[in-house]
Order: sequence, then C-alpha cells, then structure tokens
Amino acid sequence: MYGKKPDRLFIIVSIAILGLLLLQLPLMAYAEDKKGKELPDRLVKMAVQYPGVEVPPDEDVDLELIFYNRGKAEETVIAWVDEKPDGWTAKIKTYKFSVSGIHVPSNDDRTLTFEAQPDKGIKPGEYKFRIKAKTPDGRFEMSEEVVITVKTKKTDEKEARGVKLNTSYPVLRGPSDAKFEFSLEVDSKLDKEGLFDLFAQGPEGWEINFKPAYEDKYISSLRLKEKASQTVAVALKPPAKAKAGEYPVKVRVTSGDAKAEVDLMVILTGTYGIEVGTPDGLLSLDARQGKSANLSIYVKNTGSAVNHNIKFMSFKPENWEVKFKPESLDAVNPGEFKQVEVEIKPFEEALVGDYSVSVNVEGEKAAKPIELRVTVNASAAWGWIGIGIIILVVIGLTGLFRWLGRR
Repeated sequence: MYGKKPDRLFIIVSIAILGLLLLQLPLMAYAEDKKGKELPDRLVKMAVQYPGVEVPPDEDVDLELIFYNRGKAEETVIAWVDEKPDGWTAKIKTYKFSVSGIHVPSNDDRTLTFEAQPDKGIKPGEYKFRIKAKTPDGRFEMSEEVVITVKTKKTDEKEARGVKLNTSYPVLRGPSDAKFEFSLEVDSKLDKEGLFDLFAQGPEGWEINFKPAYEDKYISSLRLKEKASQTVAVALKPPAKAKAGEYPVKVRVTSGDAKAEVDLMVILTGTYGIEVGTPDGLLSLDARQGKSANLSIYVKNTGSAVNHNIKFMSFKPENWEVKFKPESLDAVNPGEFKQVEVEIKPFEEALVGDYSVSVNVEGEKAAKPIELRVTVNASAAWGWIGIGIIILVVIGLTGLFRWLGRR
C-alpha cells in the first residue's frame, strides 16, 4: 500500500494541472491584426476649383485643376484644353512650366493650373472652355467645363488726373492664414514735385499698410519729382478667422487736385482642417465574435472654409465588417460638429484579444485618421464551460481524496 502512494500523488497533480489547462483554453490564442485597405484597384477623378469666374476686361485667369487618385495603383493622367473660344490663349501648367500630364500616387491628390489669357480688347460676355483628361490606357476619361464671364467696364469710373496707378497683378489668391502683398507703380504726371498721400479702403478687420518696395517700414505718403514714378507695396493681412470668399480693396493716391484709384481683389480659399474624436475621449470598445458593437465619433471642421463631400474609410482585420451611419457627409461648415455612428462586427471565428481598426475621415482638402482598439471577448458560453470544468475537477478531486482516504 505504501509503495503506491507516489502513483496516487502523481494522479492528483496530473488532474489538477489538466483542469487548469482546460480553464486557460479560451484565452490562449490571439489573432494578428491584418489591415487591408478598402481601396478599389483603380479610381481617378478630376475637378476644377472654380468652374465659373467673373473677371474685368483684359484680366488673366488662373484656376486649380485637382486630380484625385483613390485607387491602389499609381496613375499617370494626361490633360489638355480641348475647347477654347476665339480671342483666348489657354494652357495647362505648373507654377513654372506648361505640361501635358501629371503623376498621381495612390490615395493622393495632385494639382495643376489652368491658365487662360484674353487678347487685348476682348469684349464683355461669357466664354466657355473644355478641359479633358485621361489615363494612358483610356480606362478613365474626364471632362470639366470652365465658364469665364468678362464683366462690362464701369462707366462711372473716375479718370485719373495728374497721377496714374498701375499694377500687374490686381487679383491675388491664397489661404485665409496667408499674407498678401500687391505691387503698385505710382506714376506722377505733374510738372512739379509733389507729395502724394496714400489711402486704402478694405474689408473690416483687415490690416492694410503701404511700404516702399523691398523695405519693411510703413509709409502713408510718397514724395515724387516731376514726371517721376516709384513702386510701393500694399501689404494686407486677413483676420484670423476670415472666411473663404472675394474681398475687394480700393487704393487711392492724391496730391492736391491730382488723384487716381485702383481696385484690388483678394480671393481667400479658406483653410481646411478636420478634427475627429469620440464624445467621451475613449478610443476603445468591447465586442464579441460575430456580434456588432457601436461607437459614436464626431467630425469637426476646424478650418475656415466649408468642407464638402466627407467620406469614411476603414482599415480593419480580415473578414471584419465596419459600417458608418451616415455613410458620408455632404458638407460641414466651419466650426460645425457632425456625429457619425460606427458599427464594428468582428469575424465569427476571431480569437480573443485586442485588435486595431483605423478610420480615415477624408474631406475636400483635409483628412484625419483615428485609431480604435477593439477588444474581442470570449463568448459567454466559454464562461459556463469554465465553470463546468471547475465543478468537474472539484468533484473528481473530492472523490479521489475520499477513495484514497478509505485506502
């Protein structure tokens, strides 16, 4: 009997270890997070920043052409001006060169410039242009129309007397947080030396100052000798939260009876920004295999321009489902919040553990990703199985001890 005690002790220890191992089965394996981009194989689009513009006579027009590649593959896009009215010269270029195409990386945007120059003395009216683009294999063909309206020159404009103002670039365009500087040539027609006072009238809240060319000091008047000319700069700074739009500025120069005026224009394209988060700041949630779990996120426009056509994309483990309600947002105004429900459904055979689900919010000219941690918990059935195993182990050990006690 005493020789069998080690065998009995070995049986007891083996049963206990086996019970502990069985309890750990539901929590022993974790799945790798496999991120798969939900992008189509190929998708290319083209858009014109401002398909319709109004300009004064003899004014050049520069517009941005935006090419969107929302596919997995890199793309080359060929672009050209297909139609243009008589009396105009049109081309597609970068900031420096005329071009016939552009390379667009996967899931990225690229921009070219459409430039239209009218002949001297072009008549007021509506002028239509047609811009076309395509991929080299012809899979994607795009077309956009641009309408340029040349306005009638105002008949009530006062003619300059004794002085003339000239500028090569009366219209400047840029984001709302930029600084703008016009270059003006003040040309005296007087037969004597004169002191010319400088005035500017612009939008409320804007900073407007005059400076000598290539100098940083501010001035309010200019002394010119007879028949002389000098260049001055008009520096403008919009207020911090200026909205996108057109802002006219009138500059006037006077010296006694001599006076001249010029109209300038600043076009603010606005700033683009997106903020994404959750109402409570938590970026995690619990879920079960094959069961949907919901999470609310907010989208805020932190820029000064309206953000249009906001879409949602998810990067999730294989065989998972991610849905958005609503599926997209038509527009979010500056400072506005929009709430979106995210429904996440793990794969039915997903192992217990933590997984990463990325959500990318893409607006017109801004995008923001957010990383969510999803903890997949074991089914409630595993809890009952574990309790059952514990009960069986306890019953088995109790019976074994009683049996050994009798021996």
